[in-house]
Amino acid sequence: MMMAAELRWLPDLINGLEKKSVREAYGNTLVSIGSDRNVVVLDADLSTSTHTSMFQKKYPDRFFNVGISENNMMGMAAGLSWTGKKVFVSSFAIFATGRAYDFVRQSVCYADSDVRIVATHAGLTVGEDGATHQMLEDIGLMSGLPRMRVLVPSDAAETEQIVRYVYENRGPFYVRLSREKVPVVHGNESFKFGRAETISDGDDVTIVATGILVMAAKIAASYLKKKGISARVLNMSTIKPLDAEGIVKAARETGRIITAEEHSIYNGLGSRVSEVVAERYPVPVRRLGVNDTFGESGKSWELMDKYGLNPAGIVNGVEELLKVKV
Repeated sequence: MMMAAELRWLPDLINGLEKKSVREAYGNTLVSIGSDRNVVVLDADLSTSTHTSMFQKKYPDRFFNVGISENNMMGMAAGLSWTGKKVFVSSFAIFATGRAYDFVRQSVCYADSDVRIVATHAGLTVGEDGATHQMLEDIGLMSGLPRMRVLVPSDAAETEQIVRYVYENRGPFYVRLSREKVPVVHGNESFKFGRAETISDGDDVTIVATGILVMAAKIAASYLKKKGISARVLNMSTIKPLDAEGIVKAARETGRIITAEEHSIYNGLGSRVSEVVAERYPVPVRRLGVNDTFGESGKSWELMDKYGLNPAGIVNGVEELLKVKV
């Protein structure tokens, strides 16, 4: 097994990569689509952090700060959608999906409202705000709701494309964004809703990653290649509906799958992939994520290291998985 010191996702490695803010990409895209007067944006007193303040400055008459009232915000969003508005609502993930869950369920999903929830500050990389604000269960909460589509961009470029996609298509949608600037994964690649994106090809194992872990998977695959292990990397930016055909293809062609996500191993990407594999093409699966615990206060990338959500953790997981007899 590789020693953690051999390959770690620490600031010295991160600083060597180009990084961009997914929150800023969201704010800029809101401004761009804001020329459509049907677009309205709601925020729960966190517009500077979510970057919806960029839309507020450009289109103040179509921006609503509801205050610390996330439940009310979801109800307002649903009501506005039924007047013909294309509604975006934002807050931290812990509030948008946890505190407001009942209203998301009843007013947005059950009512089939044209609402796009774009939540920021998801996962461990909320950092020093600690466990109370590190939402690690939101993918499961939102994926379990009928009618809800769940999207997790891997970088700023994909964030822009996803925000444009949800603008052009009727909700409900849930888009999950991180707090930290993240390494650039994409060039001119086009986002395809409901389809896994092949970042690199391989024959020995498939790494299915989402969000901030996609670049970590790419780095891990490069390291594994030097050791003679051919790893396929899939960016699963659409969690629901999941690309079942892409997963079955990977299972058939590589025989093993490891998933990587900045989320609980329960009810997230790993669970969704395991369901598909179990039902359609059983192969060994290993889930990499937060293992049934809360986060803690600390620097973002140090927390990712502590919980093994880095290239070293993925490489170690792959090496363990390759020991499993099939």
